[in-house]
Parts: sequence; C-alpha cells; structure tokens
Amino acid sequence: VQLVESGGGLVQAGGSLRLSCAASRNTGSINTMGWYRQAPGKQRELVATFTSGGSTVYADSVKGRFTISRDNAKSTLYLQMNSLKAEDTAVYYCNAKTITSMGLSAYWGQGTQVTVSS
Repeated sequence: VQLVESGGGLVQAGGSLRLSCAASRNTGSINTMGWYRQAPGKQRELVATFTSGGSTVYADSVKGRFTISRDNAKSTLYLQMNSLKAEDTAVYYCNAKTITSMGLSAYWGQGTQVTVSS
C-alpha cells in the first residue's frame, strides 16, 4: 500500500487545515488507517485512527478539535484540524495496517509538515 499525504502548511494559531492521504488501495480493504505525528525531539504519537471495527480513536490532546474521516470511493483518508495550537506543530504521517495470511503489515506515508505559529 502506498500512501501520499498532502495539505500541510503554515497556519496561525486558531486556524484550520485539512490533511489528505491518498492510498493506492481501496481504503475499504485496509484493516485500520490513521494519522500519527512527530514533533522535533519527540516520539511519533497517535493522533486519530479508525479501528478495524470502523470506530474512531483520538488522542486526548486533539479531541473536540480534530476529525478523522475517509472516502472509500476515493481511497482517501482525511484529518480536519480546527483550533490549531502551537503544540500541534509536527510532521503528520498517514498509517495503514493490513492483516493477511502473511500476518500484519504496516505502511507509512512520507509525512506532511504542519507548522502553527503562535
């Protein structure tokens, strides 16, 4: 599965951005898809994800501000980010996991930079 993120950029605190992740495979055939982020000097952390059952999970720090969604017809995952804060500054990565008879496979996009100025 190839993943290509887009939509990052520079925004002022309080602003909004929408990230997109285009997958090379129909997203309906992928077990889980989600967004992670990594700030300088910090470990990569989960931002939001769809579970295999279709429910959503959000990091506490983004609840009520970020919304994950997907369009299976377009094989695209989205992350709507509102009320952005300086601490949201990071490289955002799209992640996909598939489970086959070969086991679990995880795929990452190249990342897109989000910079929030205070």
